[in-house]
Amino acid sequence: MSAFTNPLAAVVAAESARLKETGATTIDLEQLRKVVDTMVPFNNHVGVRVTELTPEHGQAELPVREELKNHFGTVHAGALFLAAEVAGAAAFSGAMAPRILALQGFVLRSSKIAFLKPGTGRIRARATVDRAATGAVLGRTGAERFELTGTALLRDDTDVLLARVDLDYVAWMGAAA
Repeated sequence: MSAFTNPLAAVVAAESARLKETGATTIDLEQLRKVVDTMVPFNNHVGVRVTELTPEHGQAELPVREELKNHFGTVHAGALFLAAEVAGAAAFSGAMAPRILALQGFVLRSSKIAFLKPGTGRIRARATVDRAATGAVLGRTGAERFELTGTALLRDDTDVLLARVDLDYVAWMGAAA
């Protein structure tokens, strides 16, 4: 894939066609979840899955696999971060669903992670994004570049908080059609 290829192009075309064909006016969040879940080849390789995508949050799960552990037998920090990043992308997608067809780009610019406890089983990352920022963008229709923040909390199967991740994004929207 070229560095300039928009991976959402085919999805936008298919969802635009579905909306036109059915007369629907809202994005199918389950279809969007499936797309976000499988869009990034590295996420598929590691096995992290998007399990929830709503207007309020995104959730991703990291499976229990030996290759995702560090030399201490706990989940590797990089795998924990990936789960948080994927959950953040899902949270953004859900919050921006009403204008997702105009999305031209979305990247994580920076992050900060606080590891609180080691993870030893299946990991669940639940993320939210700044609702004021997404609400403001949803209220406009023009092309724009905007910044927003998000937070992901990572927990194990016993609901113990393992890490908190602060996410800093930049996104580009095209004008509404």
